[in-house]
Amino acid sequence: MIRKLQAKDRQELADMINDTANFNAEEKSVAVEIIDEALSKPNHEYYNVFVFEREGKVLGYHCVGKRALTDGVFDLFWIVVGSNAQNLGVGKKLLEHTENFVKENNGRWILAETSSKDSYTATRNFYLRNNYSIVSQIKDFYSIGDNYSRKPG
Repeated sequence: MIRKLQAKDRQELADMINDTANFNAEEKSVAVEIIDEALSKPNHEYYNVFVFEREGKVLGYHCVGKRALTDGVFDLFWIVVGSNAQNLGVGKKLLEHTENFVKENNGRWILAETSSKDSYTATRNFYLRNNYSIVSQIKDFYSIGDNYSRKPG
């Protein structure tokens, strides 16, 4: 089941974020800050957080929001799947939920940015397998050797 974020999910999500090897300390901090922001403002325009729950256990989440000053462009900020739920289709279900949420909110485009680091190869391949394509890449955007890529869906 995919449902809206609830306060009871915060610790499980924080643990999941902190357990994610791809995220550096700053990324982990920002991810948790966004969870806290979404909890403090349940109808937040930019941070809509949904969790994937099975048998009372949160296995992953996604955060999506409308891009300011656009008429239907949404940012997919995060899809995070716990290490115990990798390769079980949770990420695909979360991505499909993102796409449905965007359609239901009159969206016309989803932007998902990813890193060019080798550790993100599986993430990039996930988006490519799900019909996303690279529309732009900025060399050394995040740091030297870590490019910025946008993939619309």
